[in-house]
Amino acid sequence: MKAVLLISHGSRSSETKKEVIGLVERLRDRRAADIVEFAFLELESPSIPQGIDSCISKGAREVVVLLNFLNSGRHVDRDIPDLVRQAQVQNPTVKISITKPVGQHPTIEDLFLDLLK
Repeated sequence: MKAVLLISHGSRSSETKKEVIGLVERLRDRRAADIVEFAFLELESPSIPQGIDSCISKGAREVVVLLNFLNSGRHVDRDIPDLVRQAQVQNPTVKISITKPVGQHPTIEDLFLDLLK
């Protein structure tokens, strides 16, 4: 069974978590994977390790960490991969991978142009 774990930075604003939950609900509605969950790097819960554990406890044999980050940086390049590596060591029979950040998607400029309309 495949899971998608949407990872966001986290914020002190309650609106941010509501927005993330709304996005996850839309991904579930569109059947992005058998399991679609969310987690935060900091400031909010669930944490990334908790999110991965939740996916696995629901039966995931593969977890795709979907980065809700625009660009590379310390979190994308080091912090999140470190957490994922730790989870992989603890769950060697589960395949865990990480997507590229949103800003590296080849059609990001189309999204920006749409926002400008």
